[in-house]
Amino acid sequence: MKLTPVMEKYILHWGEMGTRWGVNRTVAQIHALLFLSSRPLNAEEITETLGVARSNVSTSIKELQSWGLLKTVSQMGDRREHFSTMKDPWELFYTIMEGRKQRELDPTMTVLRECVLESEIDNETPEEVKARIKDVLEFMETLDTWHDQIKDLPKSTLLKLIKLGAKVKNFLGKT
Repeated sequence: MKLTPVMEKYILHWGEMGTRWGVNRTVAQIHALLFLSSRPLNAEEITETLGVARSNVSTSIKELQSWGLLKTVSQMGDRREHFSTMKDPWELFYTIMEGRKQRELDPTMTVLRECVLESEIDNETPEEVKARIKDVLEFMETLDTWHDQIKDLPKSTLLKLIKLGAKVKNFLGKT
């Protein structure tokens, strides 16, 4: 696959951003390449286009599949697997957010619940520390509830809500 300078810039930047989000650079670059590609690509094409090791591509593909970000596509007359990703930014956003919730927020809330329960019979932990832990749990549970309420909203409704911005503040009478 031939990359234009704009495509290269996008892919390189996505790789840089991936490292800031806690994702391997190659994983992010492969995702960006497949997002920009007009057709599914096989692992050899990905390797050649990005100039990375084949083993790195295989590992990265598995990582992207574990996030639900890649589909395997069969091509007539070709035994190799070809890969594609969603092209809708909203669908990507929802998939990534759900994955992060499952990997990060859910386990954290489980531990926080355990800490709150254990702190009820713990006489050594100061009350102010117990209260802080409980506050964090309540905050995260509120976010989790909000997530559950909005995740099924139609994209058009969510977009309207986002575009309201400061108008929500005015509507609620807050200054």
